Amino acid sequence: MTSKHPSSDSIPDNSEGSDFFQKLNTNPAIQKLPNHLKQFIVDQNYIAYTPIDHSVWRYVLRQNHRFLIEHAHEIYFEGLEKTGLKIEGIPSIEEMNEILSKIGWGAVSVDGFIPPAAFMEFQQHRVLVIAADMRQINHIEYTPSPDIIHEAAGHAPVIADPEYAEYLRRFGEVGAKAMSSKKDFELYEAIRKLSILKETPGASQHKIDTLEKDVLHKQDNLGEPSEMARLSRLHWWTVEYGLVGTLDEPKIYGAGILSSIGEAATCLSDEVKKIKYDLSTQDYPFDITTKQPHLFVTDNFKTLIKILEQFANSMAFRIGGKYGVEQAINSHNTATLLYSSGLQVSGICSEMLINDSNEPIFIKTSSKTNLAVDNKELDGHSIEYHKDGFSSPVGNLLDSQKDFEDYNNDDLTHQNIKVNSDVTLNFESGIQVTGTCTSIKFHNKKLILITFKDCTVTYQNKTLFDPSWGTYDMAVGSKIISVSSGAADKDAFEQPTAISKTRVIKVKYSEADKNLHKLYQQLREYRAGDKNQTVLEEVWQTLQKEHGYDWLLAVELLEILIDEKLLSDLEKEIRIFLTEKKNSDTSLKKLIDDGINLADNPLKSHANSAS
Repeated sequence: MTSKHPSSDSIPDNSEGSDFFQKLNTNPAIQKLPNHLKQFIVDQNYIAYTPIDHSVWRYVLRQNHRFLIEHAHEIYFEGLEKTGLKIEGIPSIEEMNEILSKIGWGAVSVDGFIPPAAFMEFQQHRVLVIAADMRQINHIEYTPSPDIIHEAAGHAPVIADPEYAEYLRRFGEVGAKAMSSKKDFELYEAIRKLSILKETPGASQHKIDTLEKDVLHKQDNLGEPSEMARLSRLHWWTVEYGLVGTLDEPKIYGAGILSSIGEAATCLSDEVKKIKYDLSTQDYPFDITTKQPHLFVTDNFKTLIKILEQFANSMAFRIGGKYGVEQAINSHNTATLLYSSGLQVSGICSEMLINDSNEPIFIKTSSKTNLAVDNKELDGHSIEYHKDGFSSPVGNLLDSQKDFEDYNNDDLTHQNIKVNSDVTLNFESGIQVTGTCTSIKFHNKKLILITFKDCTVTYQNKTLFDPSWGTYDMAVGSKIISVSSGAADKDAFEQPTAISKTRVIKVKYSEADKNLHKLYQQLREYRAGDKNQTVLEEVWQTLQKEHGYDWLLAVELLEILIDEKLLSDLEKEIRIFLTEKKNSDTSLKKLIDDGINLADNPLKSHANSAS
């Protein structure tokens, strides 16, 4: 038996004119998404969920409710109601958006894991990324794959807390600027492949073991962790696996625990070490393939923001300078260097010259590059124009009384820097630029760019630019004040973080699967009000005869019989069946025992508001 929402083999039409995208566009947060993020959005395809999928959702939420009523942060159950999540069935993204819009958020469906930078940027725009797939029933307790239980029932309810919602948004804003490495992307791809394989019906254990070893190897051999790697650790130990309160009596708020009936029941035991959350948490790597040996406890959600700000102060986008440019070079990915003039240079940084004070005096990119201001590409300075890269001095002119970017037209004239004139610029660093000035650009009263023809750039008898190489566009700025990941104008730049070629597997159901789906659907209709007792007996007889391997439907039948005080002989028969099944398959013992316990002791308190 399988229980996984079938995704399409290719990405559905997500153009703004498509029906499903027009429905999403009613949410203001989604309306504001930049175009480059829309490539990751896919149709939820709600009608593809099977009755078993809905039963898996129902079982997990009911079991979690029983435990979380005492152990989750108080916002969780309030958030279930505020975000429109109901116990009886999987939510639609469209319905979630209608409700989330009231608290300033939105939600979109994506295909499994997406690149960390894109994930962070969605979060920055107050949009929850929801993997719409449903875990298989044999992974009902926990799955390493992102699925709709984890995303919707784990993440969504807690954002009803304004302080936590701001932490998520701020984390996305900081994370979108974090420098990553080639090894980070390789690990992301390995994790994505593993998560897809684990949720593929019939996947061989040998292949799963091989991919798990590959993930562990890549986790253990990241080298010096990048900003994104360290930030991902903070994200994991808070957003995914966070506890809040005191070390002795913490409450759960992390989505990974809230959505895992296995981990929720054990995470608060003494076997799992509790550590006070602080900035040193960035030094703790995590393993997605197993339960967590320790968890971190924050005092409150304000502390999360405080620690995040401390971390951000160590990042290249705030430090800039030599450190920032080094991070860009080491990343081997597109990065944006922000000059003090406001000019943004986006490309793969390959070279930096520094002075005796360890300040950059010259930078170079080695691949397609574009120039921008205020995150908008400058006219005439696209990646097609700078297809082979870009280079420029950084710093002030020799004997200047002001920063170069603060020069006005009078200052330029005094230095004989005029259009159609031969110009020689001597920088404090010793770099010299000579050529014929062809244009001068200002932005917001800041000098940002001077263009030359027949230009030569030299430094200590080394030629940095030769006239035969063409037009020379020289950036203006006394220093590099910020370095961040990705392009400034992402919609004008071909982003390297494209959609992964590894797709979530489309499930094909057998006739036996489809017949079992019908039995589950009959019980759903019975609970919804179609109270025909003969249906219960017919479902039971067919289940025994044709689907004796199934346990969840038997638990649902037992629940109905106990709740409505019906057919006591049938109830006894089902109890015997479940007892035999858990004794013959010990992996089902806890699941069946928990199901029977909940049938014997129905949910109270928040159950009515959430079901």
